[in-house]
Amino acid sequence: MGPLAGIKVVELPNIGPVQFAGMMLSDLGAEVLRVDRASDVATGRTVAGGNASPISVIDRGRRSVGVDLKHPDGAEVVLRLCERADVLLEGFRPGVAERLGVGPDACRARNPALVYARMTGWGQTGPLAGEVGHDVNYLSVAGVLWHLGPEGHAPVPPINLLADFGGGGSLVVTGILAALLERGRSGEGQVVDAAMIDGSAQLMSIFWGIDSIGGWGPRGTNLLDGGAHFYNVYETADGGYVSLAAYEPKFYVNLLQRIGPLGFDDLEPAAQMDMTRWPGLKKRFAALFRTKTRDEWIAFFAGTEICFAPVLPMSEARTHPHNVERAMFVEVEGAPHPAPAPRFSRTPTSVQGAPVKPGADTDAALTEWGFDPADIVRLKSTGAVA
Repeated sequence: MGPLAGIKVVELPNIGPVQFAGMMLSDLGAEVLRVDRASDVATGRTVAGGNASPISVIDRGRRSVGVDLKHPDGAEVVLRLCERADVLLEGFRPGVAERLGVGPDACRARNPALVYARMTGWGQTGPLAGEVGHDVNYLSVAGVLWHLGPEGHAPVPPINLLADFGGGGSLVVTGILAALLERGRSGEGQVVDAAMIDGSAQLMSIFWGIDSIGGWGPRGTNLLDGGAHFYNVYETADGGYVSLAAYEPKFYVNLLQRIGPLGFDDLEPAAQMDMTRWPGLKKRFAALFRTKTRDEWIAFFAGTEICFAPVLPMSEARTHPHNVERAMFVEVEGAPHPAPAPRFSRTPTSVQGAPVKPGADTDAALTEWGFDPADIVRLKSTGAVA
């Protein structure tokens, strides 16, 4: 039983970060009931796209009811669920939940202790609040994307880890946990407004400080963005890649001692931060790393303490000895899933179940949440639930 055992969450998924947050809450032990669109019940399609299957990882660990929120009785179903819930998690554009009759005022009127968590891209307020967008757009306006990519080239869109899942899903979970903790003191719930643009800017916190004093230069020329020869990624002879992060002086000294006999005995540790030398040294390092295969470099640097690692694709990461020993990946119905994180000594987490199909648990879940059989029959006959 995870640390959130006993916490009941109603999830209204409309965007991937909400599904990610629902997965995190379930992994932590909460009972998460997802309210899927009734129209998706027949097709089995999920918000993330495609049909629910063992590989739709962010759909794991909860149950699903199919509800038509545009039906007159659909909103009432959600409001009744809120009466027994600790958290409602929604991902609609601003104003949509209110128009559907399941906004924070309506839900918290039924249950003042409810934590109502809202996940949007642009936030509930501001000139862009009603606009559409995706991860790369939020990163753009938050001041993040401009700084991602190599020197002399256009910014490079990262896969949607930063805004969607780091600045979005993880942020709203943090807000939910904080609101639940405060509720333990006050007895009152509240509304959590989590915006991906806010979270993206927050992830850049250290760099805002550096930039404010003129300490951050053009894209790809800085210490941590590929500008430094000792903090970079290099291609190897076999087309693999390795990452080097000999940032601290002691690790840089270790690096120079190890590669000195390979034609680098002219480098002085004291000149590590001489940025005028970085471009030329990056070229020399690139040529050096192309002289051995990735695995040869792994053997070469073993035990040297320079902050070195191979760059692994997902397929290899699952079988790396370190990840295997830590059980970082688990199998769910034959498909690989990242294991729940973080880890707890007394209330261990676990995957609560396979990815759920929309509407798979409508009858059973509604019964457990206080609906009597006659209610369920009536709601199904009118199309309010599926």
